This record gives sequence, C-alpha cells and structure tokens, in this order.
Amino acid sequence: MPPPLQTLTTSTLFLLVLLTASAVSCSSLPPEDGIRVVSAEKRIDLTSPIVKVYLTLKVENAPAASDASQVLLAFTPTEAQHLAIVKATRAEGKRKKKTYVPLSVEASDLASTALNGARLYSILLGAPLKPGETTTLEVLYVLTHTLEPFPAEISQSESELVYFRDSAVLLSPYHVLEQVTYIKTPSNRIEFFTRVDPTSRAGTELKYGTYKNQVPNSYLPILVHYENNHPFAVVEELVRKVQISHWGNVQITEHYKLRHGGARHKGVFSRLEYQSRPSISGASSFKNLLARLPPRVHSVYYRDEIGNISTSHLRTDSLKSELEIEPRYPLFGGWHCTFTIGYGLPLQDFLFESDDGRRYINLTFGCPLLDTVVDDLTIKVVLPEGSKNPQPVVPFVTEKHLETSYSYLDVVGRTTVVLKKKNVVGEHNVPFQVYYEFNPIFMLAEPLMLVSAALLFFVACIAYLHMDLSIGKSS
Repeated sequence: MPPPLQTLTTSTLFLLVLLTASAVSCSSLPPEDGIRVVSAEKRIDLTSPIVKVYLTLKVENAPAASDASQVLLAFTPTEAQHLAIVKATRAEGKRKKKTYVPLSVEASDLASTALNGARLYSILLGAPLKPGETTTLEVLYVLTHTLEPFPAEISQSESELVYFRDSAVLLSPYHVLEQVTYIKTPSNRIEFFTRVDPTSRAGTELKYGTYKNQVPNSYLPILVHYENNHPFAVVEELVRKVQISHWGNVQITEHYKLRHGGARHKGVFSRLEYQSRPSISGASSFKNLLARLPPRVHSVYYRDEIGNISTSHLRTDSLKSELEIEPRYPLFGGWHCTFTIGYGLPLQDFLFESDDGRRYINLTFGCPLLDTVVDDLTIKVVLPEGSKNPQPVVPFVTEKHLETSYSYLDVVGRTTVVLKKKNVVGEHNVPFQVYYEFNPIFMLAEPLMLVSAALLFFVACIAYLHMDLSIGKSS
C-alpha cells in the first residue's frame, strides 16, 4: 500500500511540481520543436531610461526531431506590455567570413498556452534547422517605462534612483544547458542588488551565473536599485506633418508634447541654486536635447506658444544635420513642455520613380530626438494634389488610414497618408516609402488658377472703365 500524501517529504513534493511544470511546458510547444539552448548570454544595458537587452543564443535541434523552422522567445506579461521592438539575426559562416542574416520576428499564436501568461514570439529561421544541427541567434529587444523611480519624489539637489526587475536566468520554453546574465549600470552607485549565487560585481557591471541545466520556464526574480541621472525624456505625443511639393521642396513640421518621466520634483525650484551649482543641483533634470535631421536641411525654426526660441544650435555637414534645442526652462520630474520644430528639405533627395512608373517618397520613420521614447506617434504624409492610389510600405505593424488635407489654392484637396504607432524608440528610425500615382498635368492647376484669376481681374477692370454708370437726362 503506498504511503499517504501527508508522509511525502518536501523534496518529493517539489520534484512532482517540477515534473508537472516541465510536462505542461513541453505540451505547449509545437511538435517540431526538439530544440534546446546549448548556451545563452544575456546582456542588459541600463545606462539610459530605455532598457536594451542583447541575447546570444546557441540553439541545437535534437537528432531525432524534425526540421525546425522557428525558435520561440518568452516574455513575462509585464515585459510584453512594455516591449517596443524585437530584432533577430542568424550568424552564418565562421570567424572573418561570418555574416548576420536578418530574421523575421512575430507574435506567436501559442501565447495562450504558455505558462503563467508568458508571451511567446517566433523567430522565423528562413532556412530550417536540420536534426542534429546548431545555429547562433543574436536577439535585441527594447523595453520602455520599465524602470521604477524610488523614491517616487525627489528634491532639486537629489539624484535619481530607480528599480529594475528581471530574472537571473533566461525565461525560455526550452531547456537551457548553460547561461550567464550581465547587467550594465550607468554609474558605480548601486544601492542594492539581489544575490543569486553565483553573483559577482565589477564596477558598473553585475554578473549572474554561470547557471547550468535550467528546466523550461525557469525564473529567478532579481531586483537592482541604482542611480540613473540620464534624461528621462518622454514624448507623450508627436505629430509629424510631411508636405510634398513637386515644385522642389519637402516641408516637415513636428509638434511635440514632452515631459520628464523620472521621479516627480518636490519642493520649490531655485534658479539661483541651479545656475550656481549645475553639476549638483538638478542632476536628474535635463535642459537640452539633440535632434538628428537629414543633410541639406534648410529654413529651420524652433518655437513654442510664446514664439521663437533662440536657444538652439544647428550643425550641418554632407552626411547629417544636428539641431541642439534647449527649452525655455530645465525639465524636472513630472514637468511638461510643448514646442514645434520645422524645416525644409530638397525634393530630389527623397522622391524617386519605381519600375512600374509610380512615384514614391522615401522618408525616415520614428522621432529625430535621440534617446527618447514616443508614447504616441502620428506621421501625416501630405501628397501633391491629384495624387491617386497611395500605398505606404512600413517594415513593421502600424495603424494606417487616409484623409484629405487642404492648403492654399487647392480645389479637390490633397490625399494624406496617416500612420500611427505607439511605444516608438530609436530602433524604429528606419526608412519607409509611400508609393502613389501622379499625373504631371496637375502641376499646372495652381498656375492656371492664378493666371485665370488675374485675367478675370483685368477684364473686370476694363469693363468697369468702359461702363457709364452716371445718372443723366436722356436727350
């Protein structure tokens, strides 16, 4: 007769739970997945408010398995909520001849069957991984709004301290044979960090591991409390309006709603203290930002509701243009400001013709301000009047719709392509295209309208001069 359940030891119960979790995790994977992670290196960059995680995964397909066409990545529900972008490449070749092939990454339909609500993403391998073969994957994913200010309120002279939460081991649906995690902080000031042996620290870097033979869906929570005075610049809303004129110019207008996303400022702001001790007083604030603009930019302006702001500097060369802007006042935690940047660009640098005869404009997605997070981005591409069948081509998922805009001397209005995306970071600053059809005859519409208006005016003047409107007696 087997012993009753109450007599089982603690270790036996733990083993049963572990076996059950492993069975459930294996049942949630597709049949083709005989993959295991031979080695995993995870590097977490905390030197800015935007958390960047670099993964190097050496994966192996089991000899008895079928061809594997994908590798799954797992994220906690919190990470999935703040995930801005995931990029992956596959290493091919050896040493000096090694190349990295970009791979597609998409949300997996297996997310509903993952343990503890984990969100799964599929890395599509392109060329299937044969049984017994190994390959190396390089993964980058970016997390926003994951750093928690603590304390939540600080005075003008205090530094910014934040919490970062993660796992010492890689959350993965596969067995991980060997794994190590590195965490890079912006300064040597680390108030506290969780120790999960083996754990070590060298200056601004923490090392967790090496850990061996981790079962699927392993998770060891860690907490790092450290100093981060990097500007917490958050663009709550950015509206970019791009007006295309076939007469030779591209006019761009950008409306910003900016805030400091760090710990809220408490107390009274002292301008005297801020200017007398700039390196100490207001260490967590920021008073300038850098915008990277295209080369050959012209007619640049920077203003807010009051008017033009003179505290800006423009540096240009043949490769890029940099606009350093300074708001009217330094920004502390919780403070807001709004402003507008506008500039012109030569049309020939961005307008091209495709093989099928259509025209397309080649622009850059994202935000030109460096090291910022855009919560809500809207890009409006205003095409010339008479444009038809617009087709935007963006390398990631966005909300798209069309609307009609009106400008000076427009008759039927201009077709406007509207693109919207949330949680935008610097990795989204990639080229995108808008294809459209255009008949050059429409370029004569506005000149003909002006000529016709001038002609009608002169005809009216001549008619008026030859009319006799006097009142007199008939002879």
